[in-house]
Amino acid sequence: MLKKCIAISTLLYVSSFCSSVLAQDTPSENTILFTNVDVFDGVNDELIRKTNVLVTGNKITSISTENLSNNMTRVIDGSGHTLMPGIIEGHSHLALSGVTFSDVLMGLPGYQSIQSAVMAEDMLMNGVTSTRDMSGEVFSLKRAIDEGSVMGPRIYASGAMISQTSGHADFRAFNQKNPMLGGAVPVTDMTGNSLLVDGVPKMLAAVREQLRLGASQIKLAVGGSVSGPVDPLDTTQFTLEEIQAATTAAKNWGTYVTVHGYTSDAVNQAIDGGIKVVEHGQLLDRKTLRRMEKEGIWLSIQPFTECSSPNLTPAQNEKEAMVCKGTGGVYEEIKKLSKLKVVHGTDIFISPGKGIGVSKQVEQMERLLNWFTPYEILKMSTGNGGELLKLSGPRNPYPGDLGVVKNGALADLLLVKGNPLQDLSAITKRENLKIIMKDGVIYKDTIEQ
Repeated sequence: MLKKCIAISTLLYVSSFCSSVLAQDTPSENTILFTNVDVFDGVNDELIRKTNVLVTGNKITSISTENLSNNMTRVIDGSGHTLMPGIIEGHSHLALSGVTFSDVLMGLPGYQSIQSAVMAEDMLMNGVTSTRDMSGEVFSLKRAIDEGSVMGPRIYASGAMISQTSGHADFRAFNQKNPMLGGAVPVTDMTGNSLLVDGVPKMLAAVREQLRLGASQIKLAVGGSVSGPVDPLDTTQFTLEEIQAATTAAKNWGTYVTVHGYTSDAVNQAIDGGIKVVEHGQLLDRKTLRRMEKEGIWLSIQPFTECSSPNLTPAQNEKEAMVCKGTGGVYEEIKKLSKLKVVHGTDIFISPGKGIGVSKQVEQMERLLNWFTPYEILKMSTGNGGELLKLSGPRNPYPGDLGVVKNGALADLLLVKGNPLQDLSAITKRENLKIIMKDGVIYKDTIEQ
């Protein structure tokens, strides 16, 4: 049962942190005061100790190391705990996580919707309060979450992934003709999971249709994939003109295009075409990564460190091994590029069932410890993620600051046991998440008072 509690605000920078005071003694709306907490603000690499944070409605309204009025709806003593931003998932597939490939290809949109709601609740219980959804029909789920009908994170929806014939999202049977050559519309097109597009006019229609449905950003597949049955990993997909058509249509609506792509050839053509974000990128070379750093292109990368899967065919596992091999090298290059904009994501999909898949989402952060400190990992999933979400401009469904604890920020907060900047398990182990708050509403509360 959902219970509306109170909103929380984010943290001021250190220079003004200690001067924050509460302006009123009598709350005019629900207020929650966290006392004696250490704060990770999503930006800085040190905790702000013994702090008091006030949430009023759905925003953080005061942060102070001095006592605040205790005439609140609720006061939570956070001694021994860290208050931090909710996790931002950089790359999810809520409509595709709780189902099998057979379910998707059979065209069971009702079942997909039910399973996506289950996955959304599971995701929120991981401490994930916002997610960039990178393909699938989640517009209905997003509405239900926003209206409070079901529990789940804020969703930044892409809608259908747009793919060329023989591209990442071409899952037609081999005897099924292309719809542009007299064949039937593919099932995945009809259910809103993907769209097969060839040529500039079709591209414009596909992009504009996702924007009409409420997409925050547009997702194209511009290179080969692991899961695709007909697209070798080294292929470059779409022409420059097709990509430019997509980015122009998105720009006209004030938002951006992100692309699925692994190789330097595919990604460089996409950058030439005006895209702003690259999903994956495990096979990028140093020159391309440096170009991305220089031109302000974001990288949303996932820790693909498992080199085979029993759920994949031998051909797919061969591609998986190539991506796995490239992952560590790209992470090492990232460490050398201080200005490259990077967020962490998981790309979990086709993982139905409780206790696997989405349930293991935040645990994936531990894979990054071979290359990054806990602070660097958490910043990718909080402060950096919040900055990326703003790239949607006027198509941002949740205007305001996310991924940070600062005055005036939206109250998406986690109260975790311990210090996550020293021990990442403070956030990756569910039992350490004592309070989960999204938009000022507490969805989990196991804090002992």
